[in-house]
Amino acid sequence: MIANVLSIAGSDPSGGAGIQSDIKAISANGAFAMAAITGLTAQNTQGVSGVHLVPPLFVYDQIAAVFADIRVDAVKIGMVANAEIARSVADALRSYPDLPVVLDPVMVAKGGASLLDDDAIAIVRETLLPLATVLTPNLPEAAHLLGVSVATNRDEMVEQASALMGLGPDAILLKGGHLAAEESPDCLVTNAGLRWFDGARISTKNTHGTGCTLSSALAAQIAKGQALTDAVVAAKSYVARAIADADQLSVGAGHGPTHHFSSFYS
Repeated sequence: MIANVLSIAGSDPSGGAGIQSDIKAISANGAFAMAAITGLTAQNTQGVSGVHLVPPLFVYDQIAAVFADIRVDAVKIGMVANAEIARSVADALRSYPDLPVVLDPVMVAKGGASLLDDDAIAIVRETLLPLATVLTPNLPEAAHLLGVSVATNRDEMVEQASALMGLGPDAILLKGGHLAAEESPDCLVTNAGLRWFDGARISTKNTHGTGCTLSSALAAQIAKGQALTDAVVAAKSYVARAIADADQLSVGAGHGPTHHFSSFYS
C-alpha cells in the first residue's frame, strides 16, 4: 500500500521550496503527497518580496478535511509563520498522538527574509515541538529555538541537540551545513543515543529548499515504515543526489532549486 504524507507549509511559486518542494520530494521518495497551505509567498530564486498568510482557522480546516477522508501515514510541518497558525496546526494534530510528525522549523528564507515572527517562536516551542517525532533544524534555527549562539563545532551541536530533546521531540536531526568546515555533518540524537551522518560539501549555489526537501523525504521514508536511522540515511542520500544534480537545471539567476527528480531523468 502506498503511504500518504501530508505537508503543512507555505507556497513557493518558483517551485524550489515550500509546498512545491515538499510534493516533489515526497513523490520522488515513493509516497502520495498532500498539502495544507499556511501562506502564500511572492518569491523567486533571488529572494522573498511578499508573504500573504492563510487565516489560522482555514489552515485548521484544510488539515481536518484531509484527516476526515484520507489515511495519513506521516505529516511534515514547514512554515507556520505566526503564533496563531502554529496553534491551529497543533490543535488539528493533537488528536493523533501516534502519527509520525517531521517538524522543520522554517524561520528564514535562503535570501534572508524572515518566515517566522518572534512571537511565534515561543508557541512553536510550546505546542509543536512536543508533537514532533523528528525535529530537523539547521544551526541558526536550533539557536533561535534555544535562545543561544549558533553552534560552531560538533560538541556544541550535540549540546544543542540534547537541549532541544528536552523540549519534547522524540528525536533531533541537527543539520551542520552552516559549520565552517569542509564537510557537512548532521547529528541524530534520540533516547537511544547519538549518531553522526557525515557528508561531503557539494560545490553549487543551487541549494534553494534543501531543508524542505530533506524533511519531506524523511517524512516519506518514515511513512513507508522505515526505522528512523534508515529513513535518515535514505533521505540524506536522496537530497545529496538532488543537490549534486542541481546544476543540470536552469531555474533563475539566484539560488536555484535542487533537482528533485534527477533519478527519473536520462
